[in-house]
Parts: sequence; C-alpha cells; structure tokens
Amino acid sequence: MSSPAKKIAPTQTGTSTATAQPPSKKRKMDSAEQKYYAVRAGFKPGVYTSWAICRQQITGFKGAQFKSFLNYEDASSFAAGRDPPPSKDDNKPPRYYGVAVGRKPGVYTDWSAVQEAIVGWKGPKYRKFETRADADAFVRSYGGPAGTSKTPEVHGDEDNEVEELQAPPAKRKRTTTKGQISRSPVLVVYTDGSSRGNGRVGAVAGVGVYFGDDDPRFVDTPHTNPPLAMVSFETCDLTTISCPRNISERLEGEPQTNQRAELTAILRALESTELGQNIEIRTDSKYSIQCVTEWYLNWERNGWKTANGPVKNQDLVQLIRDKLEEKESHGGHTQFIWVKGHDTDPGNIAADRLAVSGALLR
Repeated sequence: MSSPAKKIAPTQTGTSTATAQPPSKKRKMDSAEQKYYAVRAGFKPGVYTSWAICRQQITGFKGAQFKSFLNYEDASSFAAGRDPPPSKDDNKPPRYYGVAVGRKPGVYTDWSAVQEAIVGWKGPKYRKFETRADADAFVRSYGGPAGTSKTPEVHGDEDNEVEELQAPPAKRKRTTTKGQISRSPVLVVYTDGSSRGNGRVGAVAGVGVYFGDDDPRFVDTPHTNPPLAMVSFETCDLTTISCPRNISERLEGEPQTNQRAELTAILRALESTELGQNIEIRTDSKYSIQCVTEWYLNWERNGWKTANGPVKNQDLVQLIRDKLEEKESHGGHTQFIWVKGHDTDPGNIAADRLAVSGALLR
C-alpha cells in the first residue's frame, strides 16, 4: 500500500511515447504537423510528442498544468517552470466550450476543465463556440444545464486540442427522452491488498474490495456466521441476513506479497461487475495502476522482460488487461483513481479492513 486523491488516466491501448528530445536544429517554429506537449505538473512531468501519452500524465492529476507548443524550446521552458514569451494568441477573445454529455455537463471557458469533464467518459459530446449563448444552446439541446460550470483544481490551456479529441460535428440521431441522457452510471469501488510479513517466508496476504455500505446489491440468504466477503464493517451485523457484497478473502497462490494482493483486488473488482458497467476503481497502489495503464505497453513490446529479468506479476497484469479490454468491448469504461493510503478516506479504510481480515482467513 502506498501513500488527496489523484485520478489516473483511463485505460489506453495505444503505445507509450518517451519524453521528447530537442530537435537537431533550433527553430522558432517547427513543422505544423509536430506539436510538443509540455507537462509542468502531472504524474511524470516533461515534454511529449504524443497527446495520448501526455493525457496519461495529466488526466485527473490534482492541480495538473500542461500546454501544447509548436516548438520544443518553449515546451521545455514551460515544463521546467519557466513561462515562455507571450504569443499573439494570448490576447484572443475568450472561447466557450459546451459539454453536453460528459462527467459534468455545462459551459466552460477553460479547456483543461473541459478535459476533466470529458476525458475517459464514453461518448462525450462537446463543441467550441465563440459566444456563451451558442454554447448554452448546444448544452440545452441535449437536456443539460445552461450556465457556466466550474471544475476546480485543474489548470492549463489547451484550446487547440479540441479538434484532436473530438470528431467533427455530424448529424446525430437523438435518443433522449424528456431531457434525460441514457448512460450507465459510474460505480465507485475501493480495492486494497494486505500482506502480513510481506517479503518474508511465511507471509500471508489478503484481498479487499469495498462497494460501500449503501451498495444496492445485497445477499438475502440467511447466515448465522456469514463469510467476511459479505460483511460491511460499518453497518452489517455478523448475524444479519442482508449484507453488501463486499469482498474479503485470502490471496490465492504464491508469493503472498502485497503487490499481488493489490493487483488481485483490482481483478476481483472487475470480475464482480457487469461487463457494460462503467466503473471507477480507487486504490492506494500506484504500482498497480501504472502496471495496468502504462508499464504493460513496454512490457508487451519487450516480451515481458526487463533488464532484471521476467516481469513480476505478469500473470495478474495480463488477466487485468484482458478484463479491461473485454469490458471496453461491451461499452464498460474503467477509470483508476489513486488515493492516499491509511489516511481519512472512508472507502480506502474499509477496503483495508477487508484486506487485513482476508489475510487472517485460512
């Protein structure tokens, strides 16, 4: 387990791109086809030549700061914390972004806030407008709220990326009824792993998956001593006949490490939800998140080998990736959020209790 909550980029199937290298010859303006994406504050600050990889570094990162440039020098300066000279575009009039379908529909004036509302959302609908009235009308046409929305904690300026994320507007078939948009709600799940004696001979590990005390899926079979997999520590008495379907179980197989328990908890969360269900997995394991959203790309290309030998926990990483891709093929989106472990998040605390209890099972 590792150490306020940071969202991790949604699962990606593209290839990873290393931070950009400076061009062989300095130029004030590089080719119009080449853009440099500078991340000043993100999971891995630097300069990137791929928007997809840049997005992995900033999506959901609390206080993310990023910007695109047409030359490497300006991008490098921004990433290093130095603001490049102002350009002519800095004095352009404000633009309005209408988000009709997304995490938080509304009208925005900041592009990075728009990204928080749309990146990772299946089938977002959004457009850029010159006037607030036009943006309001667009949002209302989908049954969304008018007015300006505000998404705090995110800073950046990516006006020119709207075309890269959004297909050109086309004639669409309206499927809304009485102003409502049909979409699968996001199910929030907390996962955790625990290993008593981690890294030593005789270690025992447990897996915890917490859907919440108010999770609507209940098990109504009478139990005089129900397994911990059906116990909610806050509201469920051990003799009750109706408990949320949370998971607390012993880690199967060897080795009984914390990392394998963390990965297994994510796998069990995916297995316990319907394929078409949008799910948000909150975990305190940065290792697990990076394994299944970023590192696996290089591992696959390198035959699951590193400079130190075979990739550890390859079996679990592959099982999780297979499940993620299966869910995506059925319209189920999965997003990962990192939370600080052993802190004040009730969901993380509950998942930890389930994992610790699971390690005690035989």
